[in-house]
Amino acid sequence: MVQIKTPEQIAKMREAGLVVAAIHAATREAAVPGATTLDLDQVARKVIADHGAKSNFLGYGGFPATICTSVNEVVVHGIPDDKTVLKDGDIISIDAGAIIDGWHGDAAYTAFVGTGHAPELVELSRVTEESMWAGIAAMKVNNRLVDISKAIESYIRRQPRPSTGKYGIVEDYGGHGIGTEMHMDPHLLNYVARKRGKGIKLVPGVCLAIEPMVSLGTARTEVLPDEWTVITTDGSWSSHWEHSIALTEQGPLVLTAPDCGRAKLAEYGVQAAPDPLG
Repeated sequence: MVQIKTPEQIAKMREAGLVVAAIHAATREAAVPGATTLDLDQVARKVIADHGAKSNFLGYGGFPATICTSVNEVVVHGIPDDKTVLKDGDIISIDAGAIIDGWHGDAAYTAFVGTGHAPELVELSRVTEESMWAGIAAMKVNNRLVDISKAIESYIRRQPRPSTGKYGIVEDYGGHGIGTEMHMDPHLLNYVARKRGKGIKLVPGVCLAIEPMVSLGTARTEVLPDEWTVITTDGSWSSHWEHSIALTEQGPLVLTAPDCGRAKLAEYGVQAAPDPLG
C-alpha cells in the first residue's frame, strides 16, 4: 500500500526535511582533508539534537551511525569511523535523515574534498545530480512511477560518455516511498525495467525519495563483510544524490531543499509547490 499524506502531514515532513538540509550544510562545511568520517557523524548528531529531532538512520536495521558516509568507490551505506580520513581529491556522498513527530526526511549529496578533482569526477556528480532533478520534474499528477525512472535514465544516457566508456546506473538500489517510515512502498528504479510495468499513478499526497546512484564504470555492486558498505565491483568511483519530495495539487514540493526546489525545477519548466511552512 502506498501511503497518501494530507497537507498537514506534508508540512510535518517539511519540518523534518529542513533538519536534513541543515545536516547537509553542516557536514558539507566539515568535509575537509584531515577530517574523519566519524567527525562528520558527530556534526550530524549535533544538528539533529539542536533541532529537537531524532535520527532515522541510527539503529535502523542495526546501522550504528547517524549518517552514511560513502567515499570514492563506496556507493552507499558507508559506516562512519575514526579510521577513514578524508584526503584531498576524495569524493564523499553523505546520506542523512531526520524524524519530526514521527515523520521522516531523507536526502543525500556528493561533496568534493579539497581541490584538484579530475573533470570526469566533477561531471559524474553533475550528471547524477541533474538526473535526480530530471526525475523530480517528472513527478507530476497523473504521471506514472515509470515516468520518473525514464526521466532519470534518459538524462544520464544523453550525456557524453566519460573516458571510462560509460556511466553505470546502479541496479541494486533505488528510491522509495517515505512518510511515517524511512523506506516505504513503492520502490523506485533509476532505470526502466519493462517487466516492472508502469508502476503507480502519481496523485497528490504521494511522497518519494528520488535517489540516483551512478558510477564511472559498472552498474554492479557488492556488500562488504560489515553487511552495510556497498562498493562497485570494479572499484570505479560513484556519486549519490537524493531528495525527498511530496506531490501536491500545486506540483512537486522538494521537502529537503531549503527553497523547496524552486530554482532547479524552474530550469525544467516546472513550478515548485509553495512552502507549507511559509
